[in-house]
Order: sequence, then structure tokens, then C-alpha cells
Amino acid sequence: MTNNQIQLTWEDPATGERRQPRLSVPIAFGREFARMPVEMRGQPVVRMLLNSNEVSRYHALIDWEQNQLIIIDQNSANGTFVNGERQSRAVLANGDTFQLGPYLITLTFTAGAPAHSTNSNIQFNPDTNLPDPTLPPPQQIISVSRNFPPPVFRELKVSVQALHATGYRVDECNYATIGAGLGSFIWADLLRIWGVRPEKIVALGLDKEPYARYKRLCLNSQIPLHERLRSNSDSCPDNIWAWPSYALREAWHDFTKGRLNTALTYLWQVFAEPTFAETYTPRAGNVFDSIDREAKRIGWEQIYRYGRVRGIRKTDDGRYCLAYSRGQGNYAFLVADYLHLATGYPAIEFLPDLQAYRQKYQDMKSVVNAYEAHDHVYEQLEKQGGKVLIRGRGIVASRIVQRLYEARQRNKNIIILHLMRSRKLQGNKFQKAQRKVINNYELQPFNWPKACWGGQLREILETASLDERKSLLSDWGGTTTADRHDWQRILGEGLREGWYRVEFGEVRKVERDSQNRTITHIQQKDFGQMTLDADFIIDATGLNAKVETSPLLSDLVAHYNLSLNHLGRLSVANNFELVEMRNGKGQMYAAGAITHGGSYAPVDSFLGLQYSALQAMDSLASVRAPGINRLNALSSVQQWWKWVLNQSP
Repeated sequence: MTNNQIQLTWEDPATGERRQPRLSVPIAFGREFARMPVEMRGQPVVRMLLNSNEVSRYHALIDWEQNQLIIIDQNSANGTFVNGERQSRAVLANGDTFQLGPYLITLTFTAGAPAHSTNSNIQFNPDTNLPDPTLPPPQQIISVSRNFPPPVFRELKVSVQALHATGYRVDECNYATIGAGLGSFIWADLLRIWGVRPEKIVALGLDKEPYARYKRLCLNSQIPLHERLRSNSDSCPDNIWAWPSYALREAWHDFTKGRLNTALTYLWQVFAEPTFAETYTPRAGNVFDSIDREAKRIGWEQIYRYGRVRGIRKTDDGRYCLAYSRGQGNYAFLVADYLHLATGYPAIEFLPDLQAYRQKYQDMKSVVNAYEAHDHVYEQLEKQGGKVLIRGRGIVASRIVQRLYEARQRNKNIIILHLMRSRKLQGNKFQKAQRKVINNYELQPFNWPKACWGGQLREILETASLDERKSLLSDWGGTTTADRHDWQRILGEGLREGWYRVEFGEVRKVERDSQNRTITHIQQKDFGQMTLDADFIIDATGLNAKVETSPLLSDLVAHYNLSLNHLGRLSVANNFELVEMRNGKGQMYAAGAITHGGSYAPVDSFLGLQYSALQAMDSLASVRAPGINRLNALSSVQQWWKWVLNQSP
């Protein structure tokens, strides 16, 4: 028995990603391991680092004792909890959970081959920008043309003269941004406000509307245009001044329509949130409409260029070259002085057992991801009724529950099962603040504490060391959902009436029975193995932004041997520059989820994208980049007034 490994399973508090290491006992858990007990010195001990200030330097030890697995607390500051109870020493059984700081870990005795340690992914189709479950992993995606990019792209620094010699079209600009999504749009918006002409900027991407992919993901995850996003009132991607905010605009709109009560409600929410009122968030349709207005104002139609970037290289004259496809067999180069990466999420997380089910049964209808188009699920349920199994418990899962509740209003014969790996006993804690937990959901209005955007927590993270950042992001992060009254009421009603049920356990496999229903086999603590049958399974585990999932970024990192941070994302400076890619006067910046793990936590939010762009603008102004005029009090007011009047910058 003592020669066997054990498997530990938990969700990373910072990213929500699943960890499943198989380890040999003894195992020491801690933040730094400044010391080890005398009796353990000299022994082969597995050291498991948990980056959180709630975890002591040497927190706990798992070891065998008289053929029993035990966990021993090492006089830690915050204690060790086994199955919800604080213990100094306890015997561990198969399926038990123990908690060290924000880490809630499930133990499983293993025998046989190792389990999957990472999630599968649903790739975005490189030609349509839509989720495509049939695509192979990124490293197996074969280029359409084997002759492009040409051999010149094998060099560390590409000769501009050699580019012209290839016969392909070569264009030049001062500023280029890759992605043409919200990150690129905000970068271009700020360049225009800072004085750069639209003909000096190129945004390469597949969708003309900068919010196109984001809108599709919202609609797929059941957030229609009239529903509210998980965004703050003053996080306005169309307005860097954040005034008037979305709440003020919506209040004015309702006031002019004679709806005084709703107008006052929005204002009350902003001034009283979150203590006395539910946090205000804008409607999706209002956000997209405001971006359309700003896109026309800054000349986005002139800035945007259709193209899929195939490679990025430094040039021999201190610039950057992009090799891109403009369609089947139509290739070109773009050379830019300054480059911006805003490629967004390369893939959608997909649980390995569900991926295995799809591959075995070729069934893309019964098992779906919340970010895929899956309206057929709700349409069939509304007609025939049925049972749905939800995986995941973040903001997307809560929205799926609400959408299924709406379907139940048309057909009461709908049952919702919610499968979670373990109970959520307590929320993440930082200093004296701790998040509330209701019905195993950890509640927070946004995906990070509000002070991460522009308050004290932002300053703390910016000045922290790399190791300190790991701990801080772990303490502040995690899988959360908004503290919204509507879906909490739905959960309460469902639990009382029995049509919503929560189950806990580790999934062993997913099969299909003779009636074409999905059968999920789970290992349940204290109850052994059991099965859950359902007509549909909806995976709501989230998105993936690791560099390895993007062929373009993987190629860039490999070609220039770039360093990644502890979350597998691009390592950027506090001004979001990829310093390792500096090329003479040329500079490269990045934004969004691909930079998570650095000096700013909410990088993939509206305000986070604006913050990264603002930092970059200050950096560009300091090096006297062409066309950049640093804003001062007077010029900022002038530009804001142009925004109000909807005049070109």
C-alpha cells in the first residue's frame, strides 16, 4: 500500500484551472519550505508549493503511518481542515477533502495509468474565428500553404529587402495590432485620441466588428443583448474618461422615456452597491452599440484589415514583420514600427472526459460546451422536457441555470443536475476580507476584487516580486459568480421544489446508453460509485489563454526563446511591453488574457484592456513615437468634448 501513489485534485484559486498531480507519499505542503521537521530530513519528500499568503511556509504533511494515510498540520497559522473540520492530525480516506488556505484538495487512491492532468480544448477555427470542436490540437494544425511564410522567416531578423524579393505584397505602417478584437480596438482608439492618424494604424483580424467574437461567446453562453454583462458601470470600452458611465447613460435614456423609477434605480445601484444594492452592470446591447459609435468616430473601417497572421519576426532595420493570409492563396507582409498583440482567448476549455465521449461516440449534440452554439439544447427541452447535467460553477454556470429556468417556464418537465467536484466550504480570504459562499458558489460581483482595477490591490501587485504575485493572484482569484438576486432566487426555488439538485464527486468516465442518454460515472465521497443519467451535458468550465494553445504565439515564443510566467502566459513589463522582443527603436506590447499573471490582475476586462493601452501610450510618448502627443489636462478635455460631439479625434 505504501508504494502506491495518490492523486490530488483541486481548482487553482487564481485561474480556476483543474490540477490533478499523481504523487508519491510523503508529501509536504507549504508556501516556501524554509524548514522541514528533523525526522523528515534526508528522506525523499515531495514538496508541493501552494502560492498563497493563507498557506504557511511549511503548512502540512501527508505520510503513511501503520498502513494508514494521515495528514499532520505543522502548526500552521490558518489551520488544516479535513472534510470541513479543523484537524491537527487526521486519517485520510479515499475521496476525502482537505483545505489549506484557499486550496480545497480532494484525495484519491490511484492504481494504473495516470489520469489526464490538463483540460482539453475546443479550438477557434483559424478561418472563421468560430469555435470548432473538430479541429486537432494547435500543434497539429497544418498551414494551408507549405510555402508561406517563406524560408526568410527562419531567420531571427528578417531582411526587409528579402521580403520584397519574395514577390509578395509588402505594406508598411507605424502601428500594427493583431487580433482586431476589443483589445486591438481600444489600442487603436487611444492611438487616435493621442493624435495618430488612422492611415498610420493597421488592425489585422478576421472580424470587422471588434466585438464580434465576444458577442458570439456571450450569445452562445446565453447572454442575449438585453441581458447584463459582468462589467462595471464605468468600464466603457468606447470612452476612456468613463463619463458619462453606462449607468448614467441608461438612466438618462429611461428618464427621457418617462421611466423615472428605473432611471433612479440605476443611479441608486451605483451609489449604494454592493452594501445596499445589487451591483450595476450594463446591458450587452448597449455596450455593442456604444462601440459601433466609437468605431465610426475613430475611422475603424480604415484601420481594420482582414487577415490571419501566420508569423511574427523582427526585421533587420529595427521593426517587425507580420506574415498574413488575406484569403485562400492570397498572402502578404506588413512591416510595422510598433506592434501590439491582442489575440484574446485562443481556445475554449473542454473537460477531458467529455472530449473522450465526443471522440468515442461522435456525438456533438448531447455533450456541449457553454461557449459553443448550443441553442438546440434549450429548444428540445422546451418541446420535450428532459434532464440536463451542468459541469462547472462560475459565472457561466449560473447564467446557464438561469436560461434553463426560463426554459422551465415553458415546460415543467425539465430537471437540472449540477455536478461539482467538491463542496465549497468557505470563500477565498485575503487579510480580513473573505468572500461569501452560498449554495457552493463563491460570490463576487466581478472576477476580481474591485480594488484590483485601480485601487490599493493594483498598487500592491504592481510593486510585488514574482513570487509575491503568485500568492496574491491565488488569494484574490478563483472561480466566482456574481452576487445576483435573480439567479439566487432561482437556486432557492429549485432546491425547494426538487428540480435542481447538486451532486459532488470525481468523474471517472462518460458513456452513452442504449437510449442515447449520457451516463456519467462518478466516485462520490462516503457513497462509493454512482451514475448520473442526462439527456444533455453542458460544460461551463471556461476559456483557455495559455500560449501553448495558440499556434501563432507558440511559434513566436519558440523562435525567440521568450520566457513565460507561472501561468503559461506572456511575461510583460508593468507597461505591458514584451521587453525580450525589443528591436532597436521597435517595441512590442501585449494585452488581454495572454498577459495574465503579471502586474495587473483583471487584464481581460474592459477596464483592464484600457489600462494596458494607457500604460503603453505613456511608454510610446516617452520614446517620442511618431504621431503620439501626450495628453494633458487641456488636450484631454478637448478630446472628451470631441467624443461628446461625436467628432473625429
